[in-house]
Amino acid sequence: MVDNAASIVAVVLVSVASLAVGAFGLRLSRTMSDFYVASRGVSPVLNASAISGEYLSAASFLGVAGLVLARGVDMLWLPVGWTAGYLLLLAFVAAPLRRSGAYTLPDFAQLRLESVLARRLSSLLVVAIGLLYLIPQFQGAGLTLRTLTGAPSWVGQFAVAIVVCLNVLPGGMRSVTLVQAFHYWLKLLALLTPLFFVLGAAGSRSRNPDVGAVDVSAWVEPLQGEHALYLTYSLVLATFLGTMGLPHVVVRFYTNRDGRASRRTTLAVLVLLSGFYLLPVLYGVLGRLYAPDLVAAGRADSVVLELPSRLFDGPLAEGLTALLAAGAFAAFLSTSTGLVVSVAGVLSQDLVRTGTGHRQGIRAFRLSTVIAVAVSVALTVASAGVPVAHAVELTFAVAASTFCPMLVLGIWWRGLTAPGAIAGLVVGGGLSMGAVVSTTFGIATHGWVGVVLTQPAAVSVPLAFVTMVLASLATRSRTPEHVAQTMVRLHAPEHLSLNRGSFHPERAPRSTARRARSTARRS
Repeated sequence: MVDNAASIVAVVLVSVASLAVGAFGLRLSRTMSDFYVASRGVSPVLNASAISGEYLSAASFLGVAGLVLARGVDMLWLPVGWTAGYLLLLAFVAAPLRRSGAYTLPDFAQLRLESVLARRLSSLLVVAIGLLYLIPQFQGAGLTLRTLTGAPSWVGQFAVAIVVCLNVLPGGMRSVTLVQAFHYWLKLLALLTPLFFVLGAAGSRSRNPDVGAVDVSAWVEPLQGEHALYLTYSLVLATFLGTMGLPHVVVRFYTNRDGRASRRTTLAVLVLLSGFYLLPVLYGVLGRLYAPDLVAAGRADSVVLELPSRLFDGPLAEGLTALLAAGAFAAFLSTSTGLVVSVAGVLSQDLVRTGTGHRQGIRAFRLSTVIAVAVSVALTVASAGVPVAHAVELTFAVAASTFCPMLVLGIWWRGLTAPGAIAGLVVGGGLSMGAVVSTTFGIATHGWVGVVLTQPAAVSVPLAFVTMVLASLATRSRTPEHVAQTMVRLHAPEHLSLNRGSFHPERAPRSTARRARSTARRS
């Protein structure tokens, strides 16, 4: 444990600075569009910084280094997959999704499938994925403050919850965008600056004597463990395809001006993430040399925070640890705020909102924010101590098994029907969510069943795609009535004057319900 008063001051300063930046965004938030998508006016550079700040979570800042320290070269697929996922997002989803005009993934499901049931199922999945992703953020916050002060984990969890609420409640997406962009550059600086000092001192310091007791051959050779080939390919599939199905990532592309801006944003995100992910890997390697005892102690996730104190003493160690603590806290805040915005947006549109007016919409959004944060903290307290990065892996598996097939097939195959999409969401979501619940709450299962539950994507993703295709072919008569118009909306550049339909997300639930009742009466 690091006893560092400077770190506590750094955490407080980050929280205050985040609230100050969010308060500035509040001055710009006036309409429902401001709260949900920042009025679709965010520039590519600002949006790329905000997406990167939101995406680089507790798993990226602490978890990657911890897994590299504990499990070696096989874990390099995590930063590779989390970055490469944006390449697939760029190629298949970014521009069409922006052109859809939707606010949320349930909006897109309703536009493309013309089904209230598909919308409701998508809403449930958005809430489930968001809550699952929030759990490791609050876990990481508790771990950080416990490492720095010895305080119980719940202290850090509640501290992040309070700051997140104060950031989101006043200004919604408009405030969050500015906060997350600020957090990306803070996190990059927080990792990069101590690394210069650590690398400079590494050559002159002796290694930890315990390093000889570690099985180095298993650490540097890939695919050494039991079922390693399956686990690796399943991890690759989850990380490559899961990015495009994460609600808090996808919602950020709705904030761009048009499809072209969405593509430019994605390219910028690839550059920003590629530079960042080199850093936690280096921390994991250095931790293997100077802090291998953290693995046996079950504190591998804290290697980033503890490494400076292993190489330095006095004010320098305290200052570097304080900077890392500030970056770690920014990681929890930025990802948590994005997740809360995406979950609150869906809850306020589909479950909490009681009217269609501007004030009712904002009131529902704020109430949904409080509900999302409270439930996430409760689940974090109740769940088992799954490593932070592995908890995020499981969330990626759920996203890859549900929204990824719906988006890819919905955008590029006009034959997708509502029954087909719903069947695929149920199959992929059921299998992957079962694995998440089993792993998160410590339900032990042995043999191949246990392996699949640890990394379900290699089974659940193909089954979800196959189910959607076969069920859609079996229900060709249920092809959405306006699918041709929807395809024009998704793929035609915005400057072309074409009939793109009259879909508007704020009116979508009621208009589709009326159309469904009208169709039922005619039949």
